[in-house]
Amino acid sequence: MKHTKLYQCESVEANGINITLEGPVSSQKLTSLTMNMELTAFRPPKEQLDALIEISTLPEARVYIATADQEVIGYVTYLHPDPIERWSKYPYDNILELGAIEIATAYRGNKLASRLIELSMKDENMENYIILSTEYYWHWDLNYSQLSVWDYRKIMEKMMMSGDLYPAPTNEPEIMAHPANCLMVRIGKHVDKKDKELFDRLRFLS
Repeated sequence: MKHTKLYQCESVEANGINITLEGPVSSQKLTSLTMNMELTAFRPPKEQLDALIEISTLPEARVYIATADQEVIGYVTYLHPDPIERWSKYPYDNILELGAIEIATAYRGNKLASRLIELSMKDENMENYIILSTEYYWHWDLNYSQLSVWDYRKIMEKMMMSGDLYPAPTNEPEIMAHPANCLMVRIGKHVDKKDKELFDRLRFLS
């Protein structure tokens, strides 16, 4: 499968400054930027920037970023599911996982994550893919938000729905480990019926 990507870009205002939303971005673009020091959800900022650079070189992968004055203040990534995950058993290339999403704390409340997801779906080529996101409550920033698990779940659902990802039932053990966890899925308009059925079977392995 040829992974065709169409670059998208738009500007929004947040915290009184101009924010650029764009992607998919190249490794060269990312190398020219710095990382906001609040982006520590997965690893230290410099290491996370290096990870984004590496992800951007993968044929199927897409990295979308929000920047302010040449500084990355948020990002969303799409790539094939991790080999250790159930979803990697899907045998074709037309599957992407929304693998990471993070916004610097100073810029939260501006719907930048939703806007990045929405921007990514403006590429018609995304209609060729099954797109999934696994939501685990232990990855959520409950301490900073001061929200309950269920209120945070509502926020995550609303954010994913900005890209037309909706909750889908599954018997995947980690998702079933807590009732707030969920699988979010978007089936592109150009995905064959047989591929949809294959993915549906994968959601309910015995």
